[in-house]
Amino acid sequence: MDREQKEMRQKQQDFTKCVKHTAKLMNLKLTPEYLPGVVDNFERIAAIASLVNQFNLPEDIEAAPTFEP
Repeated sequence: MDREQKEMRQKQQDFTKCVKHTAKLMNLKLTPEYLPGVVDNFERIAAIASLVNQFNLPEDIEAAPTFEP
């Protein structure tokens, strides 16, 4: 197994631990058959959040008081 595969496997294990721990904290009964799908979705959410967090906002930006589409 090369380095990249090891890192991917470690991330998968970390996401699995996180999902299991969060489910336990929320008293959510997550059956083993659904765990892989939940972990996959959690990985997708993390990837999207990473892109959002990389976007730099200017220091002088102000939040809009109301949302108007």
